[in-house]
Amino acid sequence: MDTKSPFSTVLITGASSGIGEAFAHVAAGEGHPLILVARGEAELHRVRGVVIARYAVPVSIIVHDLSVPGAGDALANELEARKLDVDIIINNAGFGLVGKASELSRQDQLKMIDLNVRSLADITLRFLPQMIAKGRGGVINVASTAAFMPGPNMAVYFASKAFVLSFTDALHEETRGTGVTFTTLSPGPVETGFQRRAGMKQARALSRLIPKTAMAVAQAGWAGFKEGERLVVPGTMNKITAYALRGAPRRMILPVIRRAMGAAKAK
Repeated sequence: MDTKSPFSTVLITGASSGIGEAFAHVAAGEGHPLILVARGEAELHRVRGVVIARYAVPVSIIVHDLSVPGAGDALANELEARKLDVDIIINNAGFGLVGKASELSRQDQLKMIDLNVRSLADITLRFLPQMIAKGRGGVINVASTAAFMPGPNMAVYFASKAFVLSFTDALHEETRGTGVTFTTLSPGPVETGFQRRAGMKQARALSRLIPKTAMAVAQAGWAGFKEGERLVVPGTMNKITAYALRGAPRRMILPVIRRAMGAAKAK
């Protein structure tokens, strides 16, 4: 797969801020045309303006809420109508909520599943056959270190990211030798708008780990993808913590995570 080719078009969801916006700069910096998707029109236009001012690449924007029913069909129809081809997908759109599952809005939690799981799987599966047919392309699915453990007080979010990790691992193996690359990007704490939407305190209150910037995370994910890596966990301490928690007995780690996530909830 020639990921440096300026003819490889990169579609990025959740591209209006944070890691998605950072990915736009990383990919555009290597000459890739972009298709930026998010629900915030003003922010998408802002990102597009900054990117095209810095890089000589075409940038298309699609304003769309990927959590709504039929989102995948609407996105595919829009791409077809504009005659936009997709070679590389970065599924970054997602959100979390802090609190007990019994106390959070059921509809909001189901919407989280629709965005973090259903939309990601839908977009991936729609474009996978054509990638395999072309013998090139790939997908970066953005998960989290939350994917390595259950998350009391953030149960649906942690579970949704566990799906992303499992799903992407499996597709990485299924597409071995096809020219198509699947990479899971699992960052630890990152200072973005995620915390505000989730109802969390600042990321530094969640861990002694040093949060990575959105740009550092995007750069690590992109570099790993180009190397064909199955999994990228930016930061040595994030790697150690993620794998240690994954292997630890759940009876030990569940109370620890419950307390940590309870303390992370904004008052």
